[in-house]
Amino acid sequence: MDDLLATLKAAAETTRLRLLALCAHGELTVTELTQILGQSQPRVSRHLKLLCDAGLLDRFREGTFAFYRLAEKGSSAELARVLVDAIPDSDPTLALDLERLEATKRGRSETAAAYFRENAARWHEIRSLHVAEGEVEAALLRLFPAAGVEELLDIGTGTGRMLEVLGPRVQRAVGVDQSREMLAVARTKLEEAGLRHCHVRQADMYQLPFPGGSFDAAIIHQVLHFTESPAEVVAEAARVLRPGAPLLIVDFAPHTLEALREEHAHRRLGFSDQEVAGWCRQSGLSCGPAALLPGDPLTVSIWPATRLAAAAAAPSSSPALTLSGVSS
Repeated sequence: MDDLLATLKAAAETTRLRLLALCAHGELTVTELTQILGQSQPRVSRHLKLLCDAGLLDRFREGTFAFYRLAEKGSSAELARVLVDAIPDSDPTLALDLERLEATKRGRSETAAAYFRENAARWHEIRSLHVAEGEVEAALLRLFPAAGVEELLDIGTGTGRMLEVLGPRVQRAVGVDQSREMLAVARTKLEEAGLRHCHVRQADMYQLPFPGGSFDAAIIHQVLHFTESPAEVVAEAARVLRPGAPLLIVDFAPHTLEALREEHAHRRLGFSDQEVAGWCRQSGLSCGPAALLPGDPLTVSIWPATRLAAAAAAPSSSPALTLSGVSS
């Protein structure tokens, strides 16, 4: 009873209710909230702290920035949603806040579009070397649990494309990446797609900020060829998966395009099935047969793996499926 009363008191103030309503529409920084509300940063920060302490908002660091969104877990998360839903749509203050929020989102979209324009040529050059992204995404959907999962982790999310593709099949999803520029693009794309249950965080893929056994599925899409130690990334992914949870690893089969190393910062020129299966065994994962999507000249490989129970022994991997698609 006392905890409930304390939570209600934390929300029982006009500015704090406005903050709850705004943060229900996406992740926002203190600066953005200050601009929308027209209040000083110290005042807004003080209100945000009270809401976070009460469990009504979640706060996430990203470099020197902090993002806020409506709480998703915990005893106060459901109450937060009830309070937001109880605010009348006709409230003039809320209507003005949401109008300013849309202006903030438009600014984000313009920044994301500029980033895409500056980097489009580089991305298009690599995409032209392998099978169409649509084919890769269709193959991933065939390998992903048809019934969906509760919580998904996208490691090295980049622009958040995998969250867009798999988001409709999950209850909650989080994508992690080190690049703030990429995360800004991802946030914009997820908002435009209406995927409010998907969000992104700045995090180190070698030291994920989640306890062991936190997720029901994970994906590592076109990330490992940039890394210094792919085996460590796979091991960290395995750590945060629950027993029986799937991991999908997408990357290139071995190739000889040295230009990708010299001009696009690729550390590795693809991976063999034996190499990936070895990392999986060392990490407590069972690696299934790889699906190959041949391109010209690059072949995309999808390695499906499953987190084993702690006491189980990982079986040896199966041979690759040499297909232009994936078996059902």
